[in-house]
Amino acid sequence: MTDADHLRVGHPDGTYLAGYAREAVDLDPGDLAGTALGLLAAGYRLALVAGHDDGPRMRVVYLFTAGPPDRRVELRLDLDPARPAVPSLAAISFPASRFERELHDLFGIIPAGHPRPARLVLHQHWPDRWHPMRHDAGDPPPMGDESRPFPFLEVEGQGVYEIPVGPVHAGLIEPGHFRFSVVGETILTMKARLWFVHKGIERLFQQRHVAAGVELAERISGDTAVGHALAYCLAVEDACRCDVPEPARVLRAVLLELERLYNHVADIGALCNDVGFGVAYAHALRIRERLLRLNAQVSGHRLLRSGVFPGGARVAHLPSFAELDAIGADLHEVVDIALANSTIVDRFTGTAVLSFDHAAEVGVLGYVARASGLALDARVAHPFHSVADGLTVPVYDTGDVLARFRVRVDEFDASIALLKRLVEQSSPALAACDVRTRGSRDSGVGIVEGWRGMIVHRVELAGDGRLTRVKVVDPSFMNWPALPVALADTIVPDFPLANKSFNLSYAGNDL
Repeated sequence: MTDADHLRVGHPDGTYLAGYAREAVDLDPGDLAGTALGLLAAGYRLALVAGHDDGPRMRVVYLFTAGPPDRRVELRLDLDPARPAVPSLAAISFPASRFERELHDLFGIIPAGHPRPARLVLHQHWPDRWHPMRHDAGDPPPMGDESRPFPFLEVEGQGVYEIPVGPVHAGLIEPGHFRFSVVGETILTMKARLWFVHKGIERLFQQRHVAAGVELAERISGDTAVGHALAYCLAVEDACRCDVPEPARVLRAVLLELERLYNHVADIGALCNDVGFGVAYAHALRIRERLLRLNAQVSGHRLLRSGVFPGGARVAHLPSFAELDAIGADLHEVVDIALANSTIVDRFTGTAVLSFDHAAEVGVLGYVARASGLALDARVAHPFHSVADGLTVPVYDTGDVLARFRVRVDEFDASIALLKRLVEQSSPALAACDVRTRGSRDSGVGIVEGWRGMIVHRVELAGDGRLTRVKVVDPSFMNWPALPVALADTIVPDFPLANKSFNLSYAGNDL
């Protein structure tokens, strides 16, 4: 039985084509859990849950994805606007449990049967019964008592004490609070409290024209300008049934791999720095600067902004094979020196282990997943161009800091090799197609393997080209819950190292 056949069982008339590789089925709430369980059993993963307040009615859309080959299934539920509720899927999917808490915070949609429906996005001083994504939410009312403590899980026992860290940190990183329960130096549990800078990004997209949405997408997480812009553009093009020419797809892939390179090299150096090997960090920053200058030549911007737009891409310069080979050799000289140092290898090995089972249960993505034995890569599962055929996806199974370090190094090499193939098939140019909306409520999905992992955007458009809803899932939303799991039995001095090995985005999470 195919996946599509599975969907049609019990819903012979309910399944229909909704977009690129995407089928949709309108469900009654009572059928949600059984259908979702069948999709999970068939190898799909829950990639996105989007709430919708259309005024007279409310909806929830669940996006399940699988691949290769590229498959996407949407489950759509209409809700009673007087008392919007959905059956909780928390018992069968950990990511669903967090999406449901987000739905309740932002839309007031009740996850019936959720085992722990505590707030996720809105902190305790946000007013009760005010849900910022409701169409009639209005301006934020006055905040409540900000001095109320957050109800962290308390661990009791002889010798147990707590270490609070943040939310304000040294340096330029965004705020996040970490509460450690510790015996001696050993971490028993760690709870992360995020969303100190919830910005209302998804609300800011609404009523913008599709062309104006790119600038906002590029700024969701500054180090992932290409990844988010491309996921947004793919979603818009899916909604408009726009067939982007292959030359533009190849140029987009060039930009995406360049973004992967400069971020991975920064992480490789930073991991060395966190164990006191500053010379490797200094050279990694030098190589990163070399890549940033190359980015500026390629796109006109050091962070590769403005290279991707709805319908196409623009590139002013393409790197030569000699440039790419020299950068690759430069990095490997640094990596070889680092891995020849016994202190680095000892500190990386066996530190902050995320097992295969835990990684699969939490639903992690990107290099975190691949370091724990999960061969997940949207370039393979959901390709947007043909040059990635045969891409090598490095996978390690130890799940420790060393594995996350090695995955980055191997992905750097794979990106260099892929870039050379891409450059062979492209030339500096502006390539595009005409993006036009078709109906009163078109929807589209864009999936991209950003440098941290899979990025998903889902958009809905009005007939005049305005955005009526944009739902964004950054891989950090999926990966943050895995950090406390990996920290169990890790010592406190290794927290900065473990944290950097995940390198999660606050901005991408705190939308």
